[in-house]
Amino acid sequence: MSKVLMKGNEAIGEAAIRAGCLNYFAYPITPQSEVAEYLSRRMPEVGGVFLQGESEVAVSYMIFGAAACGERVFTTSSSPGISLMSEGVSYIVGAQCPAVFVNIMRGGPGLGGILPSQADYLQATKGIGHGDCRLLVMVPASVQEAVEMVMMAFPLAEKYRNPVMILGDGLIGQMMEPVTFPDHLKTPPSNKNDWATNGMDTRKSKTRNLVKSLYLDPEALNAHNLRLKAKYDRMREEEIRYETYNTDTDYQILIVSYGTMSRVCQSAIDTLKAKKIEVALVRPQNVFPFPEQAVLEAASKSSCRHVLSVEMSMGQMIEDIQRSVQGKRPVHWYGKCGGDVPTPEEVMEAVEKLIPA
Repeated sequence: MSKVLMKGNEAIGEAAIRAGCLNYFAYPITPQSEVAEYLSRRMPEVGGVFLQGESEVAVSYMIFGAAACGERVFTTSSSPGISLMSEGVSYIVGAQCPAVFVNIMRGGPGLGGILPSQADYLQATKGIGHGDCRLLVMVPASVQEAVEMVMMAFPLAEKYRNPVMILGDGLIGQMMEPVTFPDHLKTPPSNKNDWATNGMDTRKSKTRNLVKSLYLDPEALNAHNLRLKAKYDRMREEEIRYETYNTDTDYQILIVSYGTMSRVCQSAIDTLKAKKIEVALVRPQNVFPFPEQAVLEAASKSSCRHVLSVEMSMGQMIEDIQRSVQGKRPVHWYGKCGGDVPTPEEVMEAVEKLIPA
């Protein structure tokens, strides 16, 4: 399988095509506009559909319409754009339609800036839409992993009949790295879409389908939410993904970090090891569901004294880490949120402050 050097945003667009998605609706916003630019050319070449909506709000309902028809569909945006899509996302969740959303995060709040950030963690994992609304949220640490997660996201969305979000910091979209598009991740669209509004002739059915999120009867709405909760609980059982680094040592500090920030942490850990300071890392690959047990086990090691969350936000992941650690170790935060990426040296300094003299 040959490798090709690609910018992250363009690789994300190509990965969706390789995954069998031929429907892309979007609105431009930095730092992910290259996805739309790339797919405006590529989609017609492969018989797909590209449409730039008049707004992110409009795009979210274009996604809803295509997903309700049982089509593979996705969009990409960045932080303020995802906020505008949040109503549509909740409708899509409520109607149990599969779709893929990619957020290449920028700094905020408000217009903020166009540089890298991880400050949409809470939005993605706990506040993406109104109601008891959840997405499966995947967090790549490289362009290659972004490619693989995009290709995995479509069958996962179909498996759960629920949107999946790829949450990438701005670096993921803008960096260039060599990538491959694994053949084993090229999956045909699900044929289990007898729920979709794809036409009775298509389904060879005499029954009309209605895709909706409206339940005016309180008992019916409660039963519907219980069905959704069972789906989220199943995600917690089946979709925990993470990696560990240097956990086979007697480390004093455990770092929890995700995305490209975790790569900076690995560099810091390697340099600290040369100074005889052992530090371990748990890197979530999904943040909903969060790898609680993995973090708890790593924090519970007898040599571990502190847990440090390193992220490009004001500590949005700390709540999930604290819940995982269950009070067994103190949890600290280090990070930046203006667009500057913390350096390995700055991470090392944050770690060394936690080690007693």
